[in-house]
Amino acid sequence: MKKAIFIDRDGTLLREPADEQIDALEKVEFVPGAISGLLALKDLGYELVMASNQDGLGTPSFPEADFRPAQNLLLKTLEGEGVHFDDILIDPSFPEEHSPNRKPGTGMFGKYLDGSYDLGACWVIGDRETDRRLAENLGARALLVGELSWAQIAETIRSSVRSATVERRSAETDIRVRVDLDGSGPSEVNTGLKFFDHMLTQLITHGGIALEIACRGDLEVDEHHTIEDVGIALGEALRQALGDKRGIERYGFALPMDESRALVLLDFGGRSELVWDVVFTREYVGDVPTEMFKHFFKSLSDAMRANLYVQARGENNHHLAEAVFKAFARSLKQAVRRNVFSYDLPSSKGLL
Repeated sequence: MKKAIFIDRDGTLLREPADEQIDALEKVEFVPGAISGLLALKDLGYELVMASNQDGLGTPSFPEADFRPAQNLLLKTLEGEGVHFDDILIDPSFPEEHSPNRKPGTGMFGKYLDGSYDLGACWVIGDRETDRRLAENLGARALLVGELSWAQIAETIRSSVRSATVERRSAETDIRVRVDLDGSGPSEVNTGLKFFDHMLTQLITHGGIALEIACRGDLEVDEHHTIEDVGIALGEALRQALGDKRGIERYGFALPMDESRALVLLDFGGRSELVWDVVFTREYVGDVPTEMFKHFFKSLSDAMRANLYVQARGENNHHLAEAVFKAFARSLKQAVRRNVFSYDLPSSKGLL
């Protein structure tokens, strides 16, 4: 389904003068951060829609109308910076105060209410309580300039698309994994293997992500299918949450733990490979066979389409396993870190 960001004009994109009418070129002044904020939103798969109760700068017949000079200046400035609005909505009943077309009424949003838009995934950006109420009436989410800066607004929306849910069912396991790379939402891990749960929760604490994993596996057979399939589902969720990978750091991390040390090198380069150099001296740690740690990270790297180099040494096998998971978590945190205003792929090939 389609998604849109509905953006108020006066007070949100442009500073609103004392007379509340931007009817001259000298009154055109952008709200600080508005242009860079719009740039941060333009490649996320949302349609950008300007919506205003104020006629002031133009007419309701966009794009055919001959706009007034101030409206032309606004649009040309934005287009010169690479920001294009897919639609512009102006209340056709202006200046009638109680028209259902006026925000927070939804009258002028008719084309977006036909069922082709996922309104729950849409946003309203404004500067007034009427904009918040408009969002409620549409079933969308609201962000207000003044409560948040444009940089915070852009990061909030960009972060909302860095999540994924993967469900994987087979004759051996039934798994649901939800990942949010920016740490939004609840976290809970339950695989039926207590030590495995303890290791996976390190990704939450040290990776800065929100993670939900629920798995019912055939543990009456052995642990293999559960650990392998959780690795596959988690890897797929991480890959999906990364999206096009623009602006991410891509690489990362080493970590000591007590007498143990672990080195994890991670590259979200689109190719999978695992180099494993970890020596365990026990068959089990808790309820997990130590041979399965390598298999988990192999399944994970294949599903993430990432290179993983894991090297660890230590005397205590619990510490050794935990050091590996913590180092991976820190590596993941570093690799997925993103500059909200960066659109470059960290690759000379232009493809990850």
